[in-house]
Amino acid sequence: MNISDVIQRSDTRAGRIFDWVVIGLIVTSIITLSLETLPALPDSFRKILQISEIIIVICFTIEYVLRVATTERKFRYIFSFYGLTDLAAIIPIYLTLGGIDTRALRAVRLFRVIRILKLTRYNEAITRFGMALKLAMEEIVLFMAAVTIVLYLAALGIYYFEHEAQPDEFASVFHSLWWATTTLTTVGYGDVYPITLGGKLFTFVILMCGLGIVAVPAGIVATALNKARDKKAEKVMGDYSET
Repeated sequence: MNISDVIQRSDTRAGRIFDWVVIGLIVTSIITLSLETLPALPDSFRKILQISEIIIVICFTIEYVLRVATTERKFRYIFSFYGLTDLAAIIPIYLTLGGIDTRALRAVRLFRVIRILKLTRYNEAITRFGMALKLAMEEIVLFMAAVTIVLYLAALGIYYFEHEAQPDEFASVFHSLWWATTTLTTVGYGDVYPITLGGKLFTFVILMCGLGIVAVPAGIVATALNKARDKKAEKVMGDYSET
């Protein structure tokens, strides 16, 4: 058994052990990230967390290099979802160790939480969900385009109904986009709301549209998940019949 079988395959004992080690490192990384946010954390314990972070990053770096070295289509992996996720999991610490002012890169530390996305490689259910998104990509893009149009029309409509009555809250179509977003998604924070009769009636129409907008993507994804599950079942049955 070569190193490629251990890194790229999970149907062998060594491959499964390697996968579980990586999963353990991911979970440990997320735990340490959470512990670092505790107030009044002792300096000694914080030092331990920093050392563990360095060790984890070294392990993830070795994993990333091995995956690039052992994959047949290197550029395809590097620019794939998994490749970009693996790279984003190790970049922050190298940026902070490179002599760059870390105060300007505090937001980069948020990328550490991306490591939890590495778990998607080891979960078949999440893999099927990703397959479902690919199957429904055309419908999702079309749906998002329609939502964008409706969102703009909602902002435009409420602007004309409420601008004169509430010039501060609905100063422009761009200001009205916040109301349109919260209303169309049926969140309704209540910080901005119509007071004219026309605005209230228009809001009712937008709310009805919002109920449909919430329901449509659920149906699209559910249908795609069924297709993905059927494809997975066909593949399993094909592998079984070959054996």
